[in-house]
Amino acid sequence: TQSINTETTKDGNTRQQRAFLETDAAATLTSDWSRHQLSVTSEGAWQKNVSGEGEEQPSFKVNGDLRLDLSRDAVAHLTGGYNFYREDTDDPDAIAGATQQSDVQEFSAGASIQRDFGILRGTTALALTRSVYSDATLASGTTVNMSDRNQTTGTLRGRVGYELSPALIPFIEATIGRTLYDETRDSAGYERSGHSYGAKAGVEVDLGEKLKGEVGVGYAMADFEDSRLSSIDTATLDASLLWSPIRGTDVNLGLQTSIQPSTTAGESGYVSHALTTTVTHQLRDNLVATMIGGVTWRDYPSDSSINDELVYTTATGLTWNINRYLDLTSTLGYELTARKDGPDSQQWRAGVGLKLKR
Repeated sequence: TQSINTETTKDGNTRQQRAFLETDAAATLTSDWSRHQLSVTSEGAWQKNVSGEGEEQPSFKVNGDLRLDLSRDAVAHLTGGYNFYREDTDDPDAIAGATQQSDVQEFSAGASIQRDFGILRGTTALALTRSVYSDATLASGTTVNMSDRNQTTGTLRGRVGYELSPALIPFIEATIGRTLYDETRDSAGYERSGHSYGAKAGVEVDLGEKLKGEVGVGYAMADFEDSRLSSIDTATLDASLLWSPIRGTDVNLGLQTSIQPSTTAGESGYVSHALTTTVTHQLRDNLVATMIGGVTWRDYPSDSSINDELVYTTATGLTWNINRYLDLTSTLGYELTARKDGPDSQQWRAGVGLKLKR
């Protein structure tokens, strides 16, 4: 997709506006083997400012999944991935006043096996993620070394489900994780390596095209090696549901509760409660409308010096299928970060583009 966009950002009394070109690309590769399957997906975005000022936000990710059909009742997956993005200026850990935030590279690998034991279904999974941060650039041209944020995280997950029917499977799940930072202490002298724990119970639902997904409630906790950093714990509510109320309309609902560690001196982190909804509706055979809405509550501990924040996002778009090879796209979006202490920040974005399909 090649698009031209305009973006206006307001942070307190500071206002920035830019026009930029964006090139988006996505590709999927799937094997057609009689047994086992390999799938590779990739997508990326490149931006170039043509006027105004504001930070460009390039991104790229690729993920691979090798499914191994071990037997009639057992399936294994080997996964690997790479994700590149530039940290958002609105991120709580972003460097204030930087003209270019840190470029983040994430390398991931994982293995899982699922086995059916009659009406019981068991899953064991191991995931590893390596995160590397580049220097941030200040307005003066000097750089801030961010290598003290480099880290490796390993997570072990186990799940047991009970098949009441093919459409309804209650489950229980437990996770344990370990995060190791490359440097024992960060630039402020804090030891941020630590452990994470989680447990939840829920249900998987599969009613075909009408409704599928899962919902779970549970508990999560993270602690740190530095005694000055307080542990974070929270009740969790997670959901991922795809609902089709009528033909031509799809509603994708997501709920996620997660613990987000901080790199701010003296801060442990916060709990993120995120709700996202995406609605797509086919207006005509060659015209599709998309509406996106979301809200994220950044819930900081009571002993934190940072107050809670609410992030609201909304966007709408139209895709006109000109022919089998070409689409005309248009988007309009808005984001508001509301803070109890300090100025709110707002961002407006609009764009129009052409999408080439193959």
